[in-house]
Amino acid sequence: MAIKFNRSQTFATNGTVTAAGLHNLVDGLDVYQALITDQTPLTSVSTSDKLMIADSDLTGSDSPRSVTVQELFDDALTNGTYNNIQLSGVISHGTSTGNRTISTSASITTGTINNATLGTTTGTAASFSIGTFGTTTSTAATITSGTIPSLTAGTTISTSATIPSLTAGTTISTSATIPSLTAGTTTSTAATITSGTVPTLTAGTTTSTAANITTGTVGTFTTTLAGDLTISSGTATVGTRVAVVDTAQEYTRTHNFNATTLTSGTSIAWDLSQNQVARLSLATNGTMADPTNKVDGATYILIVTQSTGTNTLAWNASFKWPGATTPTLTAGSAKTDVFTFVSNGTSMFGVASQNYT
Repeated sequence: MAIKFNRSQTFATNGTVTAAGLHNLVDGLDVYQALITDQTPLTSVSTSDKLMIADSDLTGSDSPRSVTVQELFDDALTNGTYNNIQLSGVISHGTSTGNRTISTSASITTGTINNATLGTTTGTAASFSIGTFGTTTSTAATITSGTIPSLTAGTTISTSATIPSLTAGTTISTSATIPSLTAGTTTSTAATITSGTVPTLTAGTTTSTAANITTGTVGTFTTTLAGDLTISSGTATVGTRVAVVDTAQEYTRTHNFNATTLTSGTSIAWDLSQNQVARLSLATNGTMADPTNKVDGATYILIVTQSTGTNTLAWNASFKWPGATTPTLTAGSAKTDVFTFVSNGTSMFGVASQNYT
């Protein structure tokens, strides 16, 4: 067993113990740490357990005082300042009152923040992945999910924001990507809205100069069309400059197919999907092969001109003629015959207009 006390006073065996010697023994007694380390270990500490402590308000000749674990930590943490504290694990607390600055650069991944002001001592750059905010002010923020009653961007509140999901009364942004949006009013000078319902959208004016709406319902849409407009499904009411496939319209300008050229040869291919009106300059005896991509109800035109003057043209069995009589190509250099066809998707029913010079 380790020595627990340093006895500076010694006595001879069977010698005389004087009062002065006893005083010297007690006054010069030093306590070794073995007095504590040799004791039975305490595996659990209660807040009501007591410690012996030297009170700094007392003198060296005063007796030590006792204090509970609860009192020790309450007073020490309340009245002291501690720098560079390294904490691990989960810290839980009850209700915090007053102003608390945890960090000037913080990431809050879940919670409810009634009022958050960023760009001050609270935080100049923060990421809120989940939350409900009463008032949100930020100069640079990424909000991935939440409900924001009012968001104004492009001023001191926000100059650049990416909001994957947003439900808001008013949404204003000078540069924003909003994949999903339900809003009363949407105003933007440069916005991409990929999915959502936008009651009113005006583009090409101060409301929006560049907008891309891939999915959604647009109540009112006004724009100056500079490129292509594709409506993949549904119905539309449009002005006089747009053709709609399921609406009867009267045209006041010419609409035509671009005439293309087939290649002369012994077997001549005709892809109807790209050559609805086609020319053929026949330089040798040839046969029209079965055309590809026939469409039921479509009309096709083939203009054949003799290159050398004596070439013949045979026809595949898919070509049908009145009275089953195949027309003979007009002989003579530069002679032109015009063949017009209507298809049922399988055959090509044709008539000939011949001997043009």
